[in-house]
Amino acid sequence: MKFRVFIFACTLLIALSSPGQKIGLVLSGGGASGLCHIGVLKALEENGITVDYISGTSIGSLIGAYYATGYSPEEIEEIVKTYFFQSITRGDLPAKYEYMVKKRSEFAAWLTFRYNFYDNYLKNLPTNVINSIPIDYYLMETFTGASNSVHNNFDSLMIPFRCVAADIENKKTIVFRRGDLPTAIRASMSYPFYLRPISMNGKLLFDGGLYNNFPTDVMTEDFNPDFIIGSNVAEQNPKPDEDNLYLQLRSLLMSQTNFTMSPEKGVLIEPWCDVNVFNFENTKSLIDSGYAAAMRAIPEIKKHAASQSGKKLMDEKRKTFRSHIQPSQIMFNDIEVIGFNKKQTQFITKSIFFNREPFTLNQLKKRYFRLTSDDKIKNIFPVAVLDSSTNTYTLRLIGKKEKPFYLEPGAIISNRPISSGFLGLQYNRLGKIGFSAYINGYVGKLYTGSFGRLRFDFPGKTPLYVEPSFTYSRWDYYTSSVLFYSFEKPAYLLQEDKFGEIKAGVPVGNISQFNIAGGFTEWKNQYYQGSNFSRIDTADVTYFDYWYAEASYKINTLNRRMYATDGTYLCARARYLEGQESYYPGTTSADSLEFKNRYLLPWLQIKLTFDSYIKTFRGFKIGVFLEGVYSTQGFFNNYKSTILSAPAFNPTPESQTFFIDAYRAHNYVAGGLKAITSPARSFDIRIEGYVFQPYQSILENSSGKAYYSTPFLYRYFSGMAALVYNSAIGPISIGVNYYDQSNNSFSPFFHIGYIIFNRKSID
Repeated sequence: MKFRVFIFACTLLIALSSPGQKIGLVLSGGGASGLCHIGVLKALEENGITVDYISGTSIGSLIGAYYATGYSPEEIEEIVKTYFFQSITRGDLPAKYEYMVKKRSEFAAWLTFRYNFYDNYLKNLPTNVINSIPIDYYLMETFTGASNSVHNNFDSLMIPFRCVAADIENKKTIVFRRGDLPTAIRASMSYPFYLRPISMNGKLLFDGGLYNNFPTDVMTEDFNPDFIIGSNVAEQNPKPDEDNLYLQLRSLLMSQTNFTMSPEKGVLIEPWCDVNVFNFENTKSLIDSGYAAAMRAIPEIKKHAASQSGKKLMDEKRKTFRSHIQPSQIMFNDIEVIGFNKKQTQFITKSIFFNREPFTLNQLKKRYFRLTSDDKIKNIFPVAVLDSSTNTYTLRLIGKKEKPFYLEPGAIISNRPISSGFLGLQYNRLGKIGFSAYINGYVGKLYTGSFGRLRFDFPGKTPLYVEPSFTYSRWDYYTSSVLFYSFEKPAYLLQEDKFGEIKAGVPVGNISQFNIAGGFTEWKNQYYQGSNFSRIDTADVTYFDYWYAEASYKINTLNRRMYATDGTYLCARARYLEGQESYYPGTTSADSLEFKNRYLLPWLQIKLTFDSYIKTFRGFKIGVFLEGVYSTQGFFNNYKSTILSAPAFNPTPESQTFFIDAYRAHNYVAGGLKAITSPARSFDIRIEGYVFQPYQSILENSSGKAYYSTPFLYRYFSGMAALVYNSAIGPISIGVNYYDQSNNSFSPFFHIGYIIFNRKSID
């Protein structure tokens, strides 16, 4: 009897001390479909199924890493729903992290080709669709603390973890068991031609899904769990098609993956996930799909893996693990730059490591995005390297400078004779200071012109740029103002604008900048003061030679160059002008007296422009536009020369291609509302209405001279209704404009491209 009691006690003791059944979770790749994995995790936790090991590929490695480093399914869900996460999956940064002072000027270019004449044409082809810089930094920021807290040993994470990448040179799978966790995840996610590959130890690593999109073999070999739960969201490789290059390349690159599992050793969960690989917008439906599919599999899972712990115990486990991770205490006291020469390294170091003072991870964020927004830098990959003896970090930046030449073709194509061709060229050089030289040219009936500039960027805690430039513009409102259906004789108005300027600017935070500028201008206007003229007549000519100085403050977070739907633009500018007018009458002028260099009283001009967009409900936005001008400007010799130099209100893209006297005044306030709805991706329907209220309208008397009306006597309305498709090369729009005129108030339009011209000196 004693022997039997002894045997029972030993059996009970062994049973109580024996470890429970170990469960491995395998997460496949599949792009945006991988968000289904979050729903699978939610269902497992709710049913007390404890995951002991995780292996993943591509998006599966990201979701798996979140879970392995102590994020709950609910926290992961909140992360992927954020605007920030949605942005970085497109290669974009939320506006608050963009650096306006580094933004390139916006012209009519459709595309930008980056080129190095020392390379063959194949090396000049782009290798990735989206900008990887936001993702690279995000992974470093998110996972560095967890990785270094376990000395980069993936077995010591809250849940032991593996992820895989593809070594395309040796045609084999690379399994990450230790090392820098953010780098491992990033390598596993490097989808060919979409996201730039990662170089590690001399090997170029791509998305792990190329050779192993469902790493059950890694799970078995490394952990040998008792039971495996697989979540598969990968689409089956379609057969190659002789007319489909994408399918041909996919078949060449990707190996077939075995997604089957032994019923005795595992359960395969396959949620609905019929979405585009790169479309991360259907977050909720994908997570719900994963949850529903996992719940259907729970009875089968419980047959092999009984519930082990409740959610409360998992939360305690997470809390304990994450208590050792304190991102706010990550301190960098050194910087290491790889891939750049000595002078380029100095530029990068000065942009981040101010006076060699240590900086936190939070301080690094703005500095890093400011540096990477420089168009002379192609990419920079950040790695935080811990010195365990001092518990401080070295920031390792691995990157390349951008190709030295930019080629930017473009055009404006319209139903009206305002079409033009465009070409821009830029040269970049990165040294101790950044340098670029840019020139562009427009050729068209309405506008012909060129703009050239040099830019010098000085790095530092407060970076500074200096930019001398020269602009030549010729505006012909005569040959371009007739609508295709109209036979009216338009006013003869030609303007030539030549000015040189030097500008300096500094950032004010990320999204704004302060500039000062000064320049000298020769402003030439040719016009007839009446409508009765012939080919043998000569026009009146007015020259205005002046110098100016100005200061401006700008904020710009608009999401598009033209037809924006999100963000805010604010420009406040003060300008002082002083110059001389010269007048040469033509054959039809009633005024036969010419004069040269008549001194005009200097004037001060203050201008404020505000454009912002507000989300109301899904698919509908309201835009608010406000503008005001205060000026002490006086009259020129006659009405025409006065109105030609007066500030103009041009709230819509096409309004700048018309010359309408009524929308010009020395002092005015104006505003409008925009109603925007998006019935489909990249399509917008816009209805815009504006009111222009001059303080005193500029009128013409019987002698052809200018005079002011009674204050607030006149006001004018304008508007636009348009359907816009935002294509890869720019907006394609069709619609109608309204201007408060007695004749031809409505004008239909059709445009392809950006109606953006070089700036006028008088604007």
